[in-house]
Amino acid sequence: MLFGHGLGKFNRLISGNEIKFFDPFGIGQQLSLALAVFAEFFAAGLIILGISTRISSVSLIITMFMAGVIYHADDPFGSKEKALMYLASYILLFFTGPGKYSLQSILGEKIKSKNRIARFFLS
Repeated sequence: MLFGHGLGKFNRLISGNEIKFFDPFGIGQQLSLALAVFAEFFAAGLIILGISTRISSVSLIITMFMAGVIYHADDPFGSKEKALMYLASYILLFFTGPGKYSLQSILGEKIKSKNRIARFFLS
């Protein structure tokens, strides 16, 4: 996700050229692209490192839902298949978390909070 999709969008965002991007929420094309860049570039990078995997996967779940279900709604299944596969994998990562070989786990930065919800999202 980071290099295949996020890097291209990041370059488009900082290029200074006119931005034409899907705007599902009506918040503007530039802000919609910035949110997609955040998810596909920065959140994907955090997932690769295994830092805050669950929180990072939420932004990618929303982005892939928008791509697969809304943007490609009228397209044949082959056009939306990749987005839906990414969506399924990010949902799985949300529920399973980063794992024992993540950077967060190796460095011992596990959340010691007594709050179960905080531990769930910040692991």
